[in-house]
Amino acid sequence: MRAMPPVPPAPPAMSDLRWLAGLTIVAAAALLQGCDGGGGGQSIAPGLTSLQLDAASADANLQATWVEIGDNNAAIARAITSYTAPASATTADANAACPQISVDGKTTRMTLRAGAGTVALRTTASDPADSKPSAFPVSSCETKLPADATQATIGSRTLPLPKTEPQRVLVLADTGCRLKKADNAYQPCNDSTVWPFAPLAVTAASFNPDLVLHIGDYHYRENECPKDIAGCKGSPWGYGWDTWQADFFKPAAPLLAKAPWILVRGNHEECARGGQGWMRFLDPRPYSDKRSCNDPANDSTGNYSEPYAVQLGTGSQVIVFDSAKAGKAALKTDDPQFIAYQKQFQTVATLAAKAGITTTMFTNHHPILAFAPIAGSTPASGNLALQSVMGNLNPKAYYPSGVHIALHGHVHDFQALNFATDHPATVVSGNGGDNLDVALPDPLAAGTSPAPDVTVDRITHHNTFGFMLMERKAAPDVGWTFKAYTVACKLLATCAQTGRTLACDKTGFLTP
Repeated sequence: MRAMPPVPPAPPAMSDLRWLAGLTIVAAAALLQGCDGGGGGQSIAPGLTSLQLDAASADANLQATWVEIGDNNAAIARAITSYTAPASATTADANAACPQISVDGKTTRMTLRAGAGTVALRTTASDPADSKPSAFPVSSCETKLPADATQATIGSRTLPLPKTEPQRVLVLADTGCRLKKADNAYQPCNDSTVWPFAPLAVTAASFNPDLVLHIGDYHYRENECPKDIAGCKGSPWGYGWDTWQADFFKPAAPLLAKAPWILVRGNHEECARGGQGWMRFLDPRPYSDKRSCNDPANDSTGNYSEPYAVQLGTGSQVIVFDSAKAGKAALKTDDPQFIAYQKQFQTVATLAAKAGITTTMFTNHHPILAFAPIAGSTPASGNLALQSVMGNLNPKAYYPSGVHIALHGHVHDFQALNFATDHPATVVSGNGGDNLDVALPDPLAAGTSPAPDVTVDRITHHNTFGFMLMERKAAPDVGWTFKAYTVACKLLATCAQTGRTLACDKTGFLTP
């Protein structure tokens, strides 16, 4: 199959179907029909406006636009632009490079988050010979949206606004294309059947989600593709804008236009890797030099973030936890990382105790009570660094009592675990594009556990590219249903959540 061309950053209305010609047949059909009959045929970016454009707001300069949800459900409009403001404007108006945004008919200029520039080479996860300075010939801009906003546009692009009672939440993780010299891993980024994030995003958008939850690892192209490997030939690499554009913003365009996003940081976005781009583009907090990941001397600040909660309408919330720097080994209580994570988990306990919440979902990148497959061997347990901190705060329980379900990425498969012990059900949805892990043993050997004092009741798992859809149960039922799909819309598993339990059907592999 020929390689899939880049998805246009702002797809036209569905009445103009020419842009679909470059998509795979499966992806195009999914977009037009809707994988589950849930409303296909709608435009990815409906409602184009007649806003009079200035140069900074011109489509030719807009590289990406989206809305993300931060602490206290703050909705933040973001834009990335290649427009360069006139020199005369730099001192008079720091925001001159930013586009205009129109919110309910009122037009203002967005605020500059991080200006264009090239950051000097810092210590990275790669050898210096395999690294280069991070070039950002684009500016990132932002505007906090009013809670009661009903329409927002940037140039000719209509932004998707948060819904008061989201019914469908699209969940995915680990979406980038792996180029890593240390592992001799060069994924064929030019082949959408082997790196399927672009068609996956089109398929997922056809479900018309109200919200997208990405659980980390957006950026994987760390090192240059060898010239004799055709599958990734010519790919951008390093930590600058061209790589972020290729790995995330272009393929994710249909989903960025479809719904607001909750963004969780992964280990590939820690400061020595893609942290500079994470801070410029995706982190929901205010941008600052100390948290920019530009200077390794500030990594002890840049690599950690305070948890926050996003309420999903009535009775449900997601707690977002930054585990980007979590290692694999258990931590001693006097380790600075232990102290940092302990403070964060204390905040989690406070957030999880919020009155009126019947379903609290904890989400971080690294699985805590799940498995990491190992070829030909017993799978590894959950993350020992985080377990050591959580076990110190809540012996045997790990999580505070207010957490009902945990959502993760990092492991490149789908797992849904229900426990015989009193622990939150756990879902891993890390099969969004990067190289898949080997399959877990089926059945698991007796006594296999992701952590001490944790007993698995049942596990459903698949190592197939795909994503997950959370659907709110119809009243009077409380909780959510989780459905795992392949890129081609095949339903892999359906799991119903009630409290801390997860009951899955027999679509997938089930291990008692």
